[in-house]
Amino acid sequence: MNIRLPFAMNNDRDLMLENKIKILHDGKGNPQALWPSIEELLVSEDFAEYVNALSSGREKVIVFDLSQNSWSIQTDPFLISRIKSGAFIGLPHRPHALVSGSGITESDVYNYLYCIGNIGVDCSGFVWHILVYVARQGGVDLGAALNQVLGFPRGADPALYAGTSFFNSRNSQVIPVHDEIRNLRPADVLLFRDFEGNIVHAAVIQSIDWTRGVIRYLQCNNIAAQEERGVHEAFIYFDPANTSVSLKDPSLHWTKKRFGAFTGEYIPFADDGERYRYRLNGGGRVVRLRPLVPVVERMMR
Repeated sequence: MNIRLPFAMNNDRDLMLENKIKILHDGKGNPQALWPSIEELLVSEDFAEYVNALSSGREKVIVFDLSQNSWSIQTDPFLISRIKSGAFIGLPHRPHALVSGSGITESDVYNYLYCIGNIGVDCSGFVWHILVYVARQGGVDLGAALNQVLGFPRGADPALYAGTSFFNSRNSQVIPVHDEIRNLRPADVLLFRDFEGNIVHAAVIQSIDWTRGVIRYLQCNNIAAQEERGVHEAFIYFDPANTSVSLKDPSLHWTKKRFGAFTGEYIPFADDGERYRYRLNGGGRVVRLRPLVPVVERMMR
């Protein structure tokens, strides 16, 4: 089984709690940093009990408690029926997951790592690690190149300072890109707003197929189908004969649909395209990190 790296962000589900829920490495850890903790969880006695519960042959509800890093079982038929009807049961920090009892799935592992281990990476942390990798292919140390503008202390992890506020800043190292398709390049960062107009989500363009008219972008979030939560790919389809259109143009087809992380949770915007087109404060944005410009240009030759 592949293990999908979960989305996890500090304080994401602690609205009704006195104490904040802190994510391992503040949601900025790369897979190498997170893996020892993941491995420790997956060989634990508690995880073995969790697997047994999911393999009992009986349909049930797993009730997670992120504040206590614990889980319990409910078999009430009325509760199961309500969840099947699409109702959200529980509290933000106590999500409920309906399981078939026929064995553990990738989504079940995801739930355990996120709810019990507080393990995952947030959207800007994921984008930062992708950009660091791209920069490294061109011989550039992105953290060192942005040391002064990010303002992180010596020895600190730059990922902790490269959040959505940095990508949305007016810093000279962050280049605004007019979001017509013809202007886009791999490693450009897509920025999305919430209903209040704040930039709250980032994704990164992985490739552009100018012949077929396909933009592939990568992101980490939990507002997705169960099998896509965490790190996943998505696509934007455009007319190769007309690359002068903006990403806000309704003619473009964004494949990424948006769903609640757990059944019944309310989610605004039906898909990424609708979210990017949201007009408050100008809608979505595209930016490019200056140290990556020569690296990407060399790769495209």
